[in-house]
Amino acid sequence: MTGPSASVATPDDWPEVVDLRTRVFVGEQGVPPEIEQDDRDATAVHVVSRGRAGGVAGRVVATGRLLLPGDGSRTAAIGRMAADISVRGLGHGAAVLAELHRQAALRGATAVELHAQVSARGFYERAGYTAVGPEYLEAGIAHVTMRRVLERPDADRVAGGQGSGAGRV
Repeated sequence: MTGPSASVATPDDWPEVVDLRTRVFVGEQGVPPEIEQDDRDATAVHVVSRGRAGGVAGRVVATGRLLLPGDGSRTAAIGRMAADISVRGLGHGAAVLAELHRQAALRGATAVELHAQVSARGFYERAGYTAVGPEYLEAGIAHVTMRRVLERPDADRVAGGQGSGAGRV
């Protein structure tokens, strides 16, 4: 059996994305509801992973968003990473992050940055991120800015004369 997978969210996924983010950020972490959603959600690339068993089968259980640079740089931003408490540690967050990396590379980004909660720093380090500054408070939670250089997307690689189609960075 393969691990969790992730895909770009559709408009139909938005209510579940909002519900998950609200439960995690507002309910669990005490982030003020007025700052959890912002105008950048409308232009972001959202990625979701769905549960595969039990009470979460078919539901959005992990999500994240990609913000593309508007300043001419090639560094995209990842944020709003959230996973339902019932699936943490099962690979859904890693699947979302990998798909966000892939989407960033497909859109021309060569690096990604994010504001990691300090409690999740190890998760991001395992995914190839390096801290690029000191810790700071954001929404009352300790964070650190982290950065990762991206590889070219698999679709652009040549394996035996054809793209691999593996879909992972």
